Amino acid sequence: MSAFPFTLADLRKNFTTLYPDSFVALNDAAFWMQGRGKDKQLVVLARPDNPAFARFSGNASAFQLGYSVQLCSLTHANARALRGTLAWLAPKPIGLATSAGMGDRLGIATPGHVRAVKAVGGNLVPIFAQQSTREMQRTNRSPDDVMTDATFGAFEAGWRKAVGADADHLKVPADIDACVAAGYSFYTIDPGAHVDSEADTASFDVIKQKVAALPWKDLQSSATDVELRYIGQAVKLEDRAVRFSAEAILRAAAKYGKAIAHVALMYRHLAAKNIAFELEVSVDETETPTTHAEHIYVVSELKRLGVKWVSLAPRYIGRFEKGADYIGDVNAFERDFAVHAQIARAFGPYKLSIHSGSDKFSVYPATMRQTRGLVHLKTAGTSYLEALRTIGALDSALFRRIYVFAREHYETDKLSYHVSAELSRAPKPEAVKDADLPALLDQFDAREILHVTFGSVLTTNKSDGTLLFYDAFMSILRANPEGYAANLEKHFIRHLKPFTTK
Repeated sequence: MSAFPFTLADLRKNFTTLYPDSFVALNDAAFWMQGRGKDKQLVVLARPDNPAFARFSGNASAFQLGYSVQLCSLTHANARALRGTLAWLAPKPIGLATSAGMGDRLGIATPGHVRAVKAVGGNLVPIFAQQSTREMQRTNRSPDDVMTDATFGAFEAGWRKAVGADADHLKVPADIDACVAAGYSFYTIDPGAHVDSEADTASFDVIKQKVAALPWKDLQSSATDVELRYIGQAVKLEDRAVRFSAEAILRAAAKYGKAIAHVALMYRHLAAKNIAFELEVSVDETETPTTHAEHIYVVSELKRLGVKWVSLAPRYIGRFEKGADYIGDVNAFERDFAVHAQIARAFGPYKLSIHSGSDKFSVYPATMRQTRGLVHLKTAGTSYLEALRTIGALDSALFRRIYVFAREHYETDKLSYHVSAELSRAPKPEAVKDADLPALLDQFDAREILHVTFGSVLTTNKSDGTLLFYDAFMSILRANPEGYAANLEKHFIRHLKPFTTK
């Protein structure tokens, strides 16, 4: 096979909008991204009989030295072909490596995320394709949309290492089906709707009734079996023992029994797909914290049912609100979290996952320290907020309209989130000068208001059926990719540095 005859410098003379970081020469073919904004294209350069041409769809024409060039649209099919050709772009299970998920609700944040991961270096494994079913519904995106955008974004920015893809907060089997078809590798099962938080405060008689009503057939057990397995037992950890009283274990079963059954059902549905995958179990979006005894009960029962997972997200003490730092006693958090980390080592090892992890700067060092690197950070809306910061600096009038709109929709949009912002505490739009608008993203209440209203901002129509903000919003970001990427890079370096090991 002949060597590829063109240098990057040669090609840039003919393709003036080529992204140099994207350029890959593979045997006698080359691939790169070119264009700006909506006009970006994948380019394939090879001899006409090269099998690569058959994998991609696009317009081909003669180039030089017997080579042909194919200009390809950024379609789902071409993204799949690119992942099949450049193996590092194909998501794979990443195991126990320290990792971070960087959700992208707009589909254009990945180049900035890549820049941040490259800047911090070390052994952190990124997940660029990550979006929950709820977020996809709110932004009118599909699992394929998220995967395709992350693929081309990582390619454009020159990512060359391992990567995962998180099908986040899946609640029903149909969610799994759509994400398997799109090629995800990491599946976050969210059984939060099946967690009974009343078990924390209900009378013991009510607890017994709840336990009796659990789906014991699905759990392949019985209330009597649970009592025999746990009551009076002591689980030895590194610096303590966790003991189970009758009340503690029955409350744990009442609270999490249905959730465990649902995770097992979802896991078996996924395992039947015969794909390479890894599982995360998430009970973070629930009303009450997961105690150490409850953590042990959940993982013990999951293991008994044959479920295998790589990471788990309990509901930690304190408050993990969207777009805000940890709310609570940081020292108390570390003491409590340290025991969760001991449990994860004793019953796994598996990673502890930090959901709603954006901007939790005060607890990042503790999570890394106590898990000894067995940790997964999950962020999402903070990248959308950096998009708003970029817009605020470039188009104050648009930012102001979005802020007014967000205040109007906050009371409705906040209902599915754990947030505590109050409209009365957020600055009124008329009291903020244009130059000070970006600073709203640093005020707690305004930041959360802007955060949770993203779906309404991105999808609401005008009376004529056109989108109220989306087109102008995306037009500004696409016209200023360097500004957005630079803001993301700076913001995510701060997120990722505490999790980086050299």
